[in-house]
Amino acid sequence: MPNTSRLTPSVKILIVTSCLLVMMSFGFRSSFGLFVKPISEFHTWGRDVIATALAIQNLSWGIVSVFAGGLADRFGNVKVILSAVFLYAMGILWMAFASDAWSLNASAGVLVGAGVAGTSFGIVIPALMRAVPEARRQWVAGVGTAAGSMGQFIIVPFSQTLIDAFGWFSSLQILSAVTLLMLFLAMPLAPYSGASEVLDKDNDQSIFEALKEAFAHKHYVLLLFGFFVCGFHLAFITVHLPAYLSDLGFSSNVAAWSLAVIGVANMVGSYMSGVWSSRIPKQTMLAWIYLLRALVIAIFIVLPPTLYSVVFFSVGMGLLWLATIPPTSGLVAVMFGTRYMALLYGVVFLSHQLGSFSGVLLGGYLYEQSDAFAVISSFCGQYLGFASYGDASRYNLVWLINILLGVLAAVIHLPIKEKAVGRFSTALG
Repeated sequence: MPNTSRLTPSVKILIVTSCLLVMMSFGFRSSFGLFVKPISEFHTWGRDVIATALAIQNLSWGIVSVFAGGLADRFGNVKVILSAVFLYAMGILWMAFASDAWSLNASAGVLVGAGVAGTSFGIVIPALMRAVPEARRQWVAGVGTAAGSMGQFIIVPFSQTLIDAFGWFSSLQILSAVTLLMLFLAMPLAPYSGASEVLDKDNDQSIFEALKEAFAHKHYVLLLFGFFVCGFHLAFITVHLPAYLSDLGFSSNVAAWSLAVIGVANMVGSYMSGVWSSRIPKQTMLAWIYLLRALVIAIFIVLPPTLYSVVFFSVGMGLLWLATIPPTSGLVAVMFGTRYMALLYGVVFLSHQLGSFSGVLLGGYLYEQSDAFAVISSFCGQYLGFASYGDASRYNLVWLINILLGVLAAVIHLPIKEKAVGRFSTALG
């Protein structure tokens, strides 16, 4: 573990408050899968209805991340975070009162997505990486990412407890109020925002010049395609795993704790990813992460559904869950520096959220349209050994897609080179 004694007291406070901010932001967002089944049953909706809203949430998160990153780089991230917290709280509250698909899409989808975009990794991690010496950047990215997993571990079971005690309707109102606590955690970020950064005048660019340079860099484009798969995996599992486990006959508490275990394991995986990203080629790490994800999913689907298989999947996926963020953000910093990192990482994250949108939406659609794909589902069960347990088998096709995308992402990352763009005469910090 790096020696943190060289960090100043203000930077240590920044790390603590930033971790708490990310913890809350990611934890609330990770809880929404618990509401899929109760909300769908209350309104007699198909799962594709709320899946569409949560898919829109991921898309909104990705699109707003690009604009939020640009605004944070130019005007400081505190203003962005404060605005996003209000959108986050408003979206969760409106979600409780949504009575039709349009209001659900606007609340749980657009508003919550915008709120998450302005309070999570894309805004906070660049500030953390600016605040620490170059040698500590990958480490602090791992710490910040692990904090998000702590939120998943704490807040997902907390949300399930609220649902059990008060029902889904009151639980959403309580979560909306708790969200406002993030307002107090944003202030220490101000000195390390993009607006206050001292620039290298020789290498400073406009936002449009930075974007043009990035999209002309083929290794950055490959990173975009790879991160699409990361989003597909994470969002599909977060939203649909609780319902999938319920279809297998497990209780709602098992589903909640499976997500919590993913969060615990991810604290280890994210932190170690941050440490190893400074020692191992980042593109090699990413290739292995995606390949191992495909393997974990395949084993989980062919194993008989028991508590042991759920624990295996939760731990295995948890170790790989957000382990992609330190090497991915690190590659962006190496290629282009930290001046427009929030913006350029925001673009990469938009690709991630396009994958999230696809994973959530496709999961709900294929579940409801399983009869149309009965031949493929039967093939998965008969020849690939996938589970064939009632309604759970309706997810077989999208599980297969998750596996194939994991293998594809591993291949895509192999040609990426970990080096700065040509305009820098020396390695970037």
